Amino acid sequence: MNMQILSEYLDFLEIEKGLAENTLEAYRRDLSDFFNFCGDIEVNDIQRTKINSYVRNLHEMKFSATSIMRKIASLRGFFKWTCVNEITRTNPALTLEQPKVPQKLPKVLTVEEINNLLNQDLTKLHRVIAELLYGCGLRVSELVNLKVNDYDLKSKFLECTGKGSKDRIVPLGKKAIQAIKNFLPERDYLLKKFNLHTKFLLINDKGKRVTRQEVYTFIHEQGKKLHKSISPHTLRHSFATHLLENGADLRVVQELLGHSNVSTTQLYTHISKKRLKEVYFAING
Repeated sequence: MNMQILSEYLDFLEIEKGLAENTLEAYRRDLSDFFNFCGDIEVNDIQRTKINSYVRNLHEMKFSATSIMRKIASLRGFFKWTCVNEITRTNPALTLEQPKVPQKLPKVLTVEEINNLLNQDLTKLHRVIAELLYGCGLRVSELVNLKVNDYDLKSKFLECTGKGSKDRIVPLGKKAIQAIKNFLPERDYLLKKFNLHTKFLLINDKGKRVTRQEVYTFIHEQGKKLHKSISPHTLRHSFATHLLENGADLRVVQELLGHSNVSTTQLYTHISKKRLKEVYFAING
């Protein structure tokens, strides 16, 4: 019975909320773990004491504060839905508190390090990947899901679909435009060579759609050359930080990144201040 209700809830999240497949899978995993902890107890019989026991168990199993926070958020969303839909009489997770997570500043590269990365002898595909991750601040999922009709090289913009299936428009710089122009003939050649058809922009040397893992591997290898451990998100973080350091308005950066809340974008102002302090004390002791 519990799994049937969970299935209905996931359908609601997918159809009504438009959540991405990865997000849906996280909800499925978190709530399935909770139901396994509850055993034979039906959803409408679950009490707050059981939820408290579950959270204590997560702490005892040494889950990180971030993981616990996500699992609690899953429970709160689920029980709010069951209450609204009269599956449960009350919401046992109503006043459930989130653990405080220490705020970590995201890792960023300096402008010099970015230039070193972009000045490498890259393939046409890797050049596009690097220019779109840094030049447009795309998430890796947004990058690999780009389609051939998602950009306009004359009008100098691209449209991508971000978290929560939200579309946004991002300007295309000269280097990103040139990288796409250089890659397109190679893309056409590979599709013709392997007799394949795809709507996705980025394809590998086998004519197949580029995967998230392929992007991660490429960026990780580039990081080694800089003697740093980096990910595609590092380029997105660097994009935002460098914009703010050069005087961009916080709200503009929020729009470019596709953040629904400006408080998320404000994190990058802390990076700029931190770097300013480091430079100051390096000079002044």
